[in-house]
Amino acid sequence: MVKIESMLKLKKIVVIGGGTGSFVVLSGLKKYPVELSAIVAVTDDGGSTGRLRDEFGFLPAGDMRQCLAALSGETEDFLHKLLLYRFDKGEKGLRGHNLGNLILTALEDLTGSESAGLQAASEIFRLKGKVLPVSLKLVKLAARYKSGETIISEHLIEENKLAKDDRIAKLYTVPFTSINPAAKKAIVQADLLVLGPGDLYGSTIANLVIKGMRSAIRDSKAKICYILNLMTLCSQTNYFTACDHLQVLEKYLGKKVDYVVVNTSQIPKDVLQFYAKKGEYSIVDDLGGDKRVVRKKLLSEHKVKKPSSDPLKRSLIRHSSGKLAKIIIKLLDI
Repeated sequence: MVKIESMLKLKKIVVIGGGTGSFVVLSGLKKYPVELSAIVAVTDDGGSTGRLRDEFGFLPAGDMRQCLAALSGETEDFLHKLLLYRFDKGEKGLRGHNLGNLILTALEDLTGSESAGLQAASEIFRLKGKVLPVSLKLVKLAARYKSGETIISEHLIEENKLAKDDRIAKLYTVPFTSINPAAKKAIVQADLLVLGPGDLYGSTIANLVIKGMRSAIRDSKAKICYILNLMTLCSQTNYFTACDHLQVLEKYLGKKVDYVVVNTSQIPKDVLQFYAKKGEYSIVDDLGGDKRVVRKKLLSEHKVKKPSSDPLKRSLIRHSSGKLAKIIIKLLDI
C-alpha cells in the first residue's frame, strides 16, 4: 500500500549561497517536509579548502561540506561533528585541515568527478536533500573596485579591507564558466529560492555571476527570498545599509526579490564592540515600509567559537536556524 506522504508533491526549496549561511538555513529547513537543494559557490580558495583545491584540482570542498553536514540524516549530531571536525595538532600535514573536506576530496578522487563524489556522500550520510555546485569548472573569483584595483582570489578579496569611499564595482569569475545543468534544473523547478545569509559578494553573488544563473532564475516561477546579513563586512560591504545590500543583489540577480527577511533582535554590546574593532557594524535597516520586508527576532543565542587551527575569518554571531526555517516555510505557503 502506497503511503499517503509519498503521494503528496513536496514543495521545492533551493538555497543559494556559500558555506556558513547555507548551513544555518538548511539545518532548520531539513526538519520540514520539503524537497531541498543547496546550490553552492565554487570560488572558495582559502584555508583547508584552498590547500586541497591547489593539490588535487577539484572544486572547492569547504562550502559543499558545510551543506552536507547541514543535510546529514541519522545520528546528525555526530555526523555534524565528524564533517566539521578540524585538526588542530601538528605543525604540518593535517593541522588546519577539515575532516569533511578530506572525506569529500577522497570521494571525488575515488569516483572520478565532483558530481559523483557528492552523490556518494549523499548516500553515505543519508542526506535530506541535494548539494549541487553552481558550476562544474574550477574558477577564481575576481573583483574590480571603484578605485581601479582588481583582485583575483576569493580569499584575497576577503582579506582586502575597503576604504570608506571604495566599493566593488564588478564581480566576475576567471575564467568565465557556465551553470551546472543539475543546478539549472533545480532552480527552474523550484517553488522558492532562498538567497543568503552569507558574504554578499563572496557567497551569494559569487553564484549569480555564473553564466546561465540569471536566465535560470528568470525562467523559474519560484518566489525569491533574500535573508539580510546581521553585520557589515569591511572587505565587501563597508558601511552598507540594508538598501545597499538589496540594490546590489538585485543588480546581479536581474530582477526584484519577493521577500526580504530582516533581523530585529538586539545584538549584545560586547559583540558590537568586537566587530567595531574590525570596522564592521550592525546593518542599518533603512527599508522603511517596503511591503516585501519581513521583520523578526532571528538572532541565535549561541556565540560561535572558532577553532584555534582555523586561519580564516569567521562570524561570531549567526541567525537562528529554527527561527529562519519557520519564516521560510510560512513564505512558501503564501
